[in-house]
Amino acid sequence: MLGIKTRSEAQPKDPCAYARRITPQVDARAIPPIISRLSSPASPFGYFRVKMVRSFDELVTTAFNSGINALCWQRELAGDFGEIVKKLGVTDGIVSVEDEELLALDLSEAGNAARDILIADQELLRSWELSPNLDCVHTGLREMDGEPVPTDVYSFHADSATTMADTYLCTYYGATSEGLRNEEAVRRVDVPETRTTLLERFGGEDDEAFREYLQDNCYDLHYAPLPGAQPYTFGIGNLWRIAIQYPGCPVPPCIHRAPTTEPGQMPRLLLIS
Repeated sequence: MLGIKTRSEAQPKDPCAYARRITPQVDARAIPPIISRLSSPASPFGYFRVKMVRSFDELVTTAFNSGINALCWQRELAGDFGEIVKKLGVTDGIVSVEDEELLALDLSEAGNAARDILIADQELLRSWELSPNLDCVHTGLREMDGEPVPTDVYSFHADSATTMADTYLCTYYGATSEGLRNEEAVRRVDVPETRTTLLERFGGEDDEAFREYLQDNCYDLHYAPLPGAQPYTFGIGNLWRIAIQYPGCPVPPCIHRAPTTEPGQMPRLLLIS
């Protein structure tokens, strides 16, 4: 394994670190959209909030409106991403992979093709002043520790920021992220039994102070599927841009979760920004 810094835990110590963003993000919606004569391809996800796009430029410049909260650039990528995962040798936690470390890998022709795509995707995002991270994720099963509301990325949740922002995601190898239709979800803090438990822990009334308590602990960002809900997969190789929760967002946030990696499974290779 290369000399890559590894986070010893699959989750940051701050349970809100992934879901709630504090620093401003550059948002592509502030840039005038590209006008295309082509209509958008039909969505294979059967969900009106997911819109398919045909290019990276369309992905970053299309505005979220009319209820659409997820954009998907569907791709079939060449190359052997599994070879890269094996060469990285990740056995635990989350490893952030730098370009220099990718370039140092001794790869086959198929591995080289995959590496070129990984670097090119990051360069595309950086060209729009975004900050992509390439992570190799190998985690065990989640431990809930008796919490009434899970606040890890393996729970269906919405990302959040204090200002206008989006999340970009692409899984190149391994289990993929899942989305949950907003109409098939309920905030866990709105489930009566859960809210009662949280109120008991809070030790006060169901008032503004309690709502601040929910926000401070990211409880308000996590969702439970309703009976009969049918999550959809983000797929391998597809580059997504999803809406997050921030003041004044014109659409509901995209509800999603990361898959757990169980013993015996290969790690995931994931791009996130």
